[in-house]
Amino acid sequence: MQRKDPDVDVVKRILKAAEDAYPASGFIKSLSFQYQERGGLSRKQLQGLYNKAEKVKDLPQKWLATLEAEILKKPVRFKSDAPPPKPLYEKDAQVGVMISAILEKYPAHKRVAYFKARYDRNEALSAADVAELAKFYKLLLR
Repeated sequence: MQRKDPDVDVVKRILKAAEDAYPASGFIKSLSFQYQERGGLSRKQLQGLYNKAEKVKDLPQKWLATLEAEILKKPVRFKSDAPPPKPLYEKDAQVGVMISAILEKYPAHKRVAYFKARYDRNEALSAADVAELAKFYKLLLR
């Protein structure tokens, strides 16, 4: 992170003022250490520093305004909502129509009855099964 003027570091000044105001605060010490080690703080860390710095009486308002501007420049990270669950298997309406039409005319057809049982249990019919069912439909219901 390159700064335009390294002598003007408002975050460092605010950290120093907060350390002077709250010498026993582990949070401020941790932020100060991370700022020195990494050269910057995350948006949430800056927001926490801003909340602490607001309570310091002798802190100039322009420093708080600069810190607030720094916070607003940081990107906002959020998780989007999980998509609603989809069923694992969706019944094909065309297959249901073919099965019911064949069983209406030929209720004792064992292979189509087997397909109906699988269809009713929400088991996926393979492409070969659907092709076989279409063949029965075409042959039996001209």
